[in-house]
Amino acid sequence: MENYSINLPSYSVGDNVYEKIEKICSPYGSKAVVIGGHKAINSAKELLISATKDTKVSIIDFVWYGGESCFENVDELAENESVKKADYLFAVGGGKALDTTKCLAVKINKPVFTFPTIASNCSPVTCVSIMYTKEGVFKQPFFFEKPPKHAFINTSLLCKSPSKYLWAGMGDTYAKYFESSVSSRGEDTLVHYHRLGVVISQMCLEPILKYGKKALEDNKNKVNSYEFEQTVLSIAITTGIASILLTAEHIIDYNTGLAHGIFYGLTSFPHIEENHIHGEVVGFGVLILLLVDKQYDMFKKMYDFNESVGLPTSIADVEIEEKDLPAVIKKTLEMPDPDHNPNVVTEEMLADAFDKLSNYNKTKKQWEMPIPRSPRTGIFRLPWIS
Repeated sequence: MENYSINLPSYSVGDNVYEKIEKICSPYGSKAVVIGGHKAINSAKELLISATKDTKVSIIDFVWYGGESCFENVDELAENESVKKADYLFAVGGGKALDTTKCLAVKINKPVFTFPTIASNCSPVTCVSIMYTKEGVFKQPFFFEKPPKHAFINTSLLCKSPSKYLWAGMGDTYAKYFESSVSSRGEDTLVHYHRLGVVISQMCLEPILKYGKKALEDNKNKVNSYEFEQTVLSIAITTGIASILLTAEHIIDYNTGLAHGIFYGLTSFPHIEENHIHGEVVGFGVLILLLVDKQYDMFKKMYDFNESVGLPTSIADVEIEEKDLPAVIKKTLEMPDPDHNPNVVTEEMLADAFDKLSNYNKTKKQWEMPIPRSPRTGIFRLPWIS
């Protein structure tokens, strides 16, 4: 049997977790440099200064990360005098700021601690940075051995962030369950960490369905509720742990799937990335995944959830027309994301799924009554399913 190591995240969550900074960070030194986006630093600055006042941890500077998660910005930050003097890095902000700082930490061999200011992704705890060109075009995932030393999930700060990030983050989070469970189906010889990742991914779905709608309402009202915290944990922590396990070999086979393929297919239209958030579009892609996979009961459940929170349920919601679908389908199948699937995904399967979704949207109102079950299989039968 092959020898291997798995490094899982360390994190604190709550409304006053910055008080733990000294205890957790001081064993690594005394000087911290904060790196992040302008808005993120402004939102967290006073809290960080207050939490480190009269402690063994001193913040020597606040530095802008550069505006894009790219190697050019990493190289520039590596030459920053404050970065050179610091014992460790505090990564503050959203996914791109955190990924830039994580990549920097690996390059210059310094510890990094993460302080997310929005709840949209699992970057605070993952062993990968998603890197782009300086112009913002996706370049590559940059994998490394260990996650950040610790993530400080401050829910009192996060609940004041724009709710659109939590909203989109829910779509990207529940996609982890559907994509990993489909991509691993039928593989009885899955190694332990892949199987564990698939099992953990169930908690990327269940809390979102249970708490997501209330959490979104509370976020809009800046209320730090139990439901909000549970949803944040699903987005930032559960998804991150699942991703670490599923990508332990630095492959994407079990960590992505058709929903992300649909996202990348849609990004052939510039307005998608200009007007829409990643997780929002991935959540729409899940509906297509479920139709392709013939999970009709679950499709209806996720459609209803998307509808209840305002996530996309039709091509119109992502500003696509019927005439655009051949280009979307073609681009989707050029992506590696749907490759590791129990069945080969074809143009016909995708066209059929989009057609079913269109028909469901057109006639949904007539199905408000209970849908009859097949007497033989017990499976729901929808009118457009032959």
